[in-house]
Amino acid sequence: MRLWSIHPRYLDCKGLVAVWREGLLAKKVLEGEVKGYRNHPQLLRFKEYEKPVDLIDAYLYQIYLEAKRRGYSFDVSKIRAIRLHEAVTVTRGQLEHEFIHLLKKLGKRDQKKLNELKGLNPKNVEPNPVFRVVDGEVERWEKLKNG
Repeated sequence: MRLWSIHPRYLDCKGLVAVWREGLLAKKVLEGEVKGYRNHPQLLRFKEYEKPVDLIDAYLYQIYLEAKRRGYSFDVSKIRAIRLHEAVTVTRGQLEHEFIHLLKKLGKRDQKKLNELKGLNPKNVEPNPVFRVVDGEVERWEKLKNG
């Protein structure tokens, strides 16, 4: 499960579809409808919010808006259209980590999107609007691979 902290506009088509699908799964987990994934580290920041389901709906609403901007037809009836801006924090280090991770994925699956993004400085990457950027390293919930 990858619930990207970076703004959904950076994602390629496959990434956008995947985060929508995985976000809907996360919503089911937070609603208590799915037993698996309950302890997935990507869910920690949502669980720690006062109203986790509101936060995941607001997060997914931003994904939906990006999909709509691109002409995709995601089913908005699966979520509540909630706008929470800067509801929770994300570290600058996390955004940089995710952006570099995305660039590696794009190198394998979407050269056009890679070319569009590779000139951006990872230090300037914007978050999904539900997140407010703070200084810091990669988040504690991120699973880092050694080597």
